[in-house]
Amino acid sequence: MPENLNQDYAVISGADAHIAQRCAEHVQEALRAALLARGEASLMVSGGSSPKPLFKALQNADLVWDKITVSLVDERWVNPGAAGSNESFIKDHFLQGRASAAQFVSLKSGAQTALEALPEIEGRFLSVQTPFDVCVMGMGLDSHTASWFPGAHGQAAAMAADNKAQFAAIDASGCGGAGEFPERITLTLSAVMDSRQIILFIPGAAKAKVFEMARLETPSLTPVGALKSAADRLTVYTKLE
Repeated sequence: MPENLNQDYAVISGADAHIAQRCAEHVQEALRAALLARGEASLMVSGGSSPKPLFKALQNADLVWDKITVSLVDERWVNPGAAGSNESFIKDHFLQGRASAAQFVSLKSGAQTALEALPEIEGRFLSVQTPFDVCVMGMGLDSHTASWFPGAHGQAAAMAADNKAQFAAIDASGCGGAGEFPERITLTLSAVMDSRQIILFIPGAAKAKVFEMARLETPSLTPVGALKSAADRLTVYTKLE
């Protein structure tokens, strides 16, 4: 699948519609391989508007969806149905058609805070296929990926190499990229890096430029750059000039 190699990871570039289709094919291929090897598969996805074309391309993929568990890379601490809910976004724009048969694991609970919810959320994943077969990451123009916002409270713990938990709580108050939803629950860097395949889906030339700069900087300042250490397990779908 690699077209251009940048260090050890693949970069697949082109128009937004092209990379969405190529990325969808990549996800399907990885999930089929997982189903063949283990009889089940796990897929972690990101919210936000950027992956809409990718999800549309995946909705009716010819996969054994009832053997696939889908969940989120991160979630805003709001109830499903409320503004900003990644869960609602995924259900509305991805888990339709054939994909509606997938098993979905929510990252939101009735706990008052994301921090209080961590034990419950970790428990929900005891029966999920890990390492995750595919982890689809996005990126903001501030270089955050998942909910690893530069300077956020909890970011250092979430990205610590010795933190082997799957999830972490983040308070991104004051971080512009978090908008109106500073409280988050997110996969840790360790959980993402353990995944069998990591996809960074960042359509648009502006995001391509951010990633190009971020990969050269310290991950604590430009978190998306941490993904480059996944080497040949990372594929970046973007639009290069």
